[in-house]
Amino acid sequence: MKDFIILLIPFLGTSLGAAMVFLMKEEMNLQIKKLLLGFAAGVMIAASVWSLLIPALELSEAQGGISWLPALIGFLLGVGFLLLLDSIIPHLHMDSDTPEGMPSKLSKTSMLIFAVTLHNFPEGMAVGVTFAGAMLGDSNITMMAALALAVGIAIQNFPEGAIISMPLRNEGASKKKAFFMGVGSGVVEPIGAVITILLAKQVVPLLPYFLSFAAGAMIYVVIEELIPEAQEGAHSNIGTIGAALGFALMMVLDVALG
Repeated sequence: MKDFIILLIPFLGTSLGAAMVFLMKEEMNLQIKKLLLGFAAGVMIAASVWSLLIPALELSEAQGGISWLPALIGFLLGVGFLLLLDSIIPHLHMDSDTPEGMPSKLSKTSMLIFAVTLHNFPEGMAVGVTFAGAMLGDSNITMMAALALAVGIAIQNFPEGAIISMPLRNEGASKKKAFFMGVGSGVVEPIGAVITILLAKQVVPLLPYFLSFAAGAMIYVVIEELIPEAQEGAHSNIGTIGAALGFALMMVLDVALG
C-alpha cells in the first residue's frame, strides 16, 4: 500500500511550487522562468525516452512480434490524443492573450489553469503506467523506476506550480486563491495515474502501447508549449541550458534508481 505514495509525488511537487506565492513578493524573473521552463522540457524528454519508450520497446520485444510497432503506434496515438484535447479544451498559454481550443466565455484565469492542467494529465499517465508495469511484475519495469520517474516529474512540477500561481497573484488574485488554483492544476496527475493503472491492469499485453502513448503525450506538450515559451524573446540560450540540465538530471535518476 505504501507504494501508492509514489503516485502523489508529482502532485506534491506542483503544490510546493504553488506555495512559492506566499514567499515571493514580485513576479518571477524572466530569465529564471526561461531556465525553469527549459528544465521542465528536458526532464520530460528524458523521461519519455528512458522511462517510457525504451521499456515499451523492451517489453514488446519480450512479447514477440515486431518490437518497434507497438511503440510507434502508441507514441503517435499519444500525440494525436493531446492534439485533440488541445483543439477542444479552451485554454490560454502564459504570456499570450490569444485563447486556443473551442471558443468560450471563460475568464483568462480559468483558461490559464486549463492550459497547465492539460499538460499535467500525460505526466500522471506516465507515472501510472510505469507503476502498473512494476505492479504486474511480468515486465522489466521496477518500482524504483516508477519512483525515479515520479521524482523527476515532481522536480519539474515545482517550477510549474510557481509559474502558474505567481502570475495569478499578479493579476489580482489573493495569495490563497492563487495557491489553490496552482494546486488544483496538479490534481489531474494522481487522477490520470489511477485511471491508467486500472486500464493497464485489465489489458496487460497492451502495456507497451500505454507506455509509448504517455511518451507521445508528453513530447507533444514539450514541443507545443514548453520549448516555445522557453525560447521566446531574448536570452533563449538560458532555456536551452535549462533543458540540458533537466535532461541530464532525469537521465541520471532513471539509470541510478531504475
